[in-house]
Amino acid sequence: MPHSLDLLVVGDANPDVVVGPLDSPLAFGQREQLVPDGALTLGGSAAIMACGAARLGLRVAFAGRVGDDDAGRYVRDTLDAHGVDTSALLVDPRLPTPLTVVLTRGDDRAIVTAPGTLPATTAADVPAELLSTARHVHAASYFLLPGLAAALPELLRTARAHGATTSLDTNDDPAGRWDPAGLDAVLPHTDYLLPNAAEARQLAGLGTPDLGKCAAALADRGPTVVVKNGAEGALCHDGRTLLSTPGVPARPVDSVGAGDSFDAGFVAALLAGLALPEALELAAVCGALSTRAHGGTTAQPTWDEAFAQVTRNGENPA
Repeated sequence: MPHSLDLLVVGDANPDVVVGPLDSPLAFGQREQLVPDGALTLGGSAAIMACGAARLGLRVAFAGRVGDDDAGRYVRDTLDAHGVDTSALLVDPRLPTPLTVVLTRGDDRAIVTAPGTLPATTAADVPAELLSTARHVHAASYFLLPGLAAALPELLRTARAHGATTSLDTNDDPAGRWDPAGLDAVLPHTDYLLPNAAEARQLAGLGTPDLGKCAAALADRGPTVVVKNGAEGALCHDGRTLLSTPGVPARPVDSVGAGDSFDAGFVAALLAGLALPEALELAAVCGALSTRAHGGTTAQPTWDEAFAQVTRNGENPA
């Protein structure tokens, strides 16, 4: 079957309530605290990545689950407005849509999530037709979706059997277990693993802060490993060679979702035929540009905007 779809994204979608920055520790005892900014925006690592990829010009579909409530309708309407196909976004009549509150302070943030439909999301929510027609399949928030995580090895194996490439951004593990057995099952079917620096260290389990060593250890388990390291840039290990790109100068307004915009840029670059060094650089640009405004999707760049910022020896790589 021909690949009529560039990208299928599988995972989490929810409203984010982003407030901050706090200038003091969060106070309980029914204390009222005021912050300069607050926003209701689309959240969920998978949903933000899908929007970023659509903004970059890819044909994108999303598979996941929301509740039959105003929050779920907001998620669908926002994905639709970004050009993402939501025909596989299922409505659960029993469980509420997930909801996340993001509290920012300086360059850090606290994230509090009510999971709602996330534990009920399964492989049955991912249409076989989309798996067979997508050029690339990306999964996100592995640890928030235990039902889907258990089936992810088979889903990614099926996608690859139809000629797709695959990627995974595990995001954080709220339980702190990092599930080595489950990851050992899924990583052989994952072409690109996309953790941030803290996640890479936990996933590798080496007890070292050396990101190069962590990336190499993870690459030995199957995937090309791309590690996002904020203002320090990013690095990539394909099992043989360690590549890196420096951070992109930016004055971030809000870094929520920057890693997901990075993922979108990386996948879009690969699908456009760019080599790993150029894909890494363009991804870093997409992550940096996404921080220009509040919320994960507001400032995501177009392909032309991102590509214009990518220079190597004074010239664009293509």
